[in-house]
Amino acid sequence: MNHRTVPVASALSGGALVRAWGLVPYDETFAAMQAFTAARGPDTPDEFWWVAHPPVFTQGVAGKAEHVLGAGDIPVVQSNRGGQVTYHGPGQVVVYPLVDLRRLGIYVKEYVFRLEAAVIQTLERFGVIGFRVESAPGIYVNLADPLNAGLPAGPRQDPFAGLGKISALGIKVSNHCTYHGVSLNVAMDLEPFHRINPCGYAGLATVDLATLGVHVTPEAVAAVLIERLAAHLSPPATA
Repeated sequence: MNHRTVPVASALSGGALVRAWGLVPYDETFAAMQAFTAARGPDTPDEFWWVAHPPVFTQGVAGKAEHVLGAGDIPVVQSNRGGQVTYHGPGQVVVYPLVDLRRLGIYVKEYVFRLEAAVIQTLERFGVIGFRVESAPGIYVNLADPLNAGLPAGPRQDPFAGLGKISALGIKVSNHCTYHGVSLNVAMDLEPFHRINPCGYAGLATVDLATLGVHVTPEAVAAVLIERLAAHLSPPATA
């Protein structure tokens, strides 16, 4: 990902730019995000990078090797994002918001909340109910009735019983500026998730929209997700 491969950016109403990179290796994207963040100044427009990655497992800064059960032919790349191990592959929408939190006037906890809100609203657009699970970042669905039901009611000895994870989050903040971001499973080969403990949780089911019976293109999902992210992450208008 060098200057010769940077895609033309489209502008959002809040002044941020969107770049659709297509299918690009994770390590190249990682290096490009770091370079962008290191070079940006107080007036640099925020950007949203939409990508897909060839099959790869990525480990967060706290990632434990034992959560990779058997990578096989899929590479494992060490990252500086938060969280444990996750999988990226074709058929998954990945959006990396490169935003200045100072301009937004928010801190990391609120930023994560807004990322999750954008995913929940995106799923809602396609008829799926997504929700949070306390102390487990990301977005989940009720496998028994993903189109109509949220978190199962009543006491829960296993917080993930009956749930499937459809979206993962992992972020890095450097000098108040974010990179890495959010992935949303659309129509992908889910087998590699069985080679890991997704996000560090043994036995956690992982699903995509196609598995839930929602057949839509990654392009359609990405358009909604970027629109929702931009709505939540645009700086307040000045008088």
